[in-house]
Amino acid sequence: MNKQWIAAAAFTAALGATLATPVFAADMEKCYGIAKAGQNDCKGNSHSCAGQGTKDMDQGEFKAVAKGTCSQLGGSLKPGM
Repeated sequence: MNKQWIAAAAFTAALGATLATPVFAADMEKCYGIAKAGQNDCKGNSHSCAGQGTKDMDQGEFKAVAKGTCSQLGGSLKPGM
């Protein structure tokens, strides 16, 4: 195998793993149970991508909201079942 190809594959894998992890600003938090179907921010119960939630207010799906507002929106800071 070509060393450049191996290096490129390793770089792509590392970049993909980095981008797959959601990063939130310091003033944001995950709020579970408030997302409408198809409006979740990241992976959830049975999928691995944002926007793939299949039901409204699923306790395993989250949206990023400003810190301190989750309870006001009727959500939870911890995922439900």
